[in-house]
Amino acid sequence: MYIRAAHAEADIRILRRLIHDNPWDESSETELGHLRGHLARQNPQSKAIIDALTSNPALNTLEQEVLVIFSVPTHHYITPKFYVDTKPTTGKVVPTWNYAAAQVYGKAKVFFDSASEETSTFLQKQIQDLTHHSETTIMGYTGADRPTEWTVSDAPERYVDILKKNIVGIEITIERLEGKFKMSQEMKKEDREGVIKGLGDFDSDAAQEVSKIVQHRSDLLSQTPSHK
Repeated sequence: MYIRAAHAEADIRILRRLIHDNPWDESSETELGHLRGHLARQNPQSKAIIDALTSNPALNTLEQEVLVIFSVPTHHYITPKFYVDTKPTTGKVVPTWNYAAAQVYGKAKVFFDSASEETSTFLQKQIQDLTHHSETTIMGYTGADRPTEWTVSDAPERYVDILKKNIVGIEITIERLEGKFKMSQEMKKEDREGVIKGLGDFDSDAAQEVSKIVQHRSDLLSQTPSHK
């Protein structure tokens, strides 16, 4: 991913929050840590991974570095009409798209032996943690005055064991984390304000949310010495 200096995000806490909002498990706010997930065993990628590993029975970690990409669900088209300074002055503006993304690089350990106790234990924790995260953060099922969450133990144990044999677990040890918020930071202050207003006036939840992010990023930019 090309990361322009104006768009780069180096704060691990912010990037981990971006990852946390996606359906992967992570456990630390300030350390690189690990990612846990799973794939359907019938998935072509799963088959390719297993083929690569079974060529060496003692191997359960892929030799090649893996890459996982996360992008925020809120993004929006930016029309040149929002650039209230540069467009009327020089006309040297073009359409673009505002978005945010993170890239995780690391080594992947694969749990694919369905007869292995290690694989069963990993997958059990993975699906329990993922379900808990989804039920509480997406559905808001937190108990008290809200409904209680559905848990894996609500399903028959034998049924869960059968389904576990049809998935492959992956644990990635993160070695490098990169991210960007492309939110009009490269534009002049007046143009950024035009983007904020233009999106803010647009009748769309996505536009409203991106407008807020552009405002936040613009505020951060104004706090840097070179922009004061």
